[in-house]
Amino acid sequence: MSDGSATVTVGQRWPGELTERVRLTIEAHEPADEREARSKARMLLALVALPAPFDRRADPVHVTGSAVVVGRRGTVLHLHKRLGRWLQPGGHLEPGEPPWDAAHREGEEETGLALDHPSPGPRLVHLDVHPATAGHAHLDLRYLLLAPDVDPKPPRGESPMARWYSWDEALAVADDALRGALAVARAEPEAAEGAGAAPIPGHHELEEGGR
Repeated sequence: MSDGSATVTVGQRWPGELTERVRLTIEAHEPADEREARSKARMLLALVALPAPFDRRADPVHVTGSAVVVGRRGTVLHLHKRLGRWLQPGGHLEPGEPPWDAAHREGEEETGLALDHPSPGPRLVHLDVHPATAGHAHLDLRYLLLAPDVDPKPPRGESPMARWYSWDEALAVADDALRGALAVARAEPEAAEGAGAAPIPGHHELEEGGR
């Protein structure tokens, strides 16, 4: 006998039109290299094949959102607690959340910075499909996020190791899954405005290692 409470089906909490909106955005995106072109093709197929592409509970293959954080000093990366790698902020979508909002939320949560989408709104700069933990595969949408010229201060529970990298430093520690996103973001007008920033003192002692 029903107690009157609603049962939420896996994937039900995302609006149906979101899949089509994301698909059209991906379709219009111009890949920067061969890896990104392969990722774009796989994402478009997955968005058709998966009944709930934004829900990590529905299938090991699902959409995630990442923030390529840019500012006067370059870009912000954080040392992933489980993977031990310097990565861009990002992660899974909350119920009902579009990927650009997930990128913004995760970016702020993992850096402690107040971030903004560029005008006039969210800007998709890169796509990548890559394996993740627990046998998952992430269809990762990378959005440009703008940060103020202050040091990251991740809150308790997040990795304490988050820092500004110059673009050259970031590219040196990035793996293939991240390097393409950094190269594209570096060419964005908002990143170019900070290209002449001086190196940050006191950070050279931090460990640097790629995936």
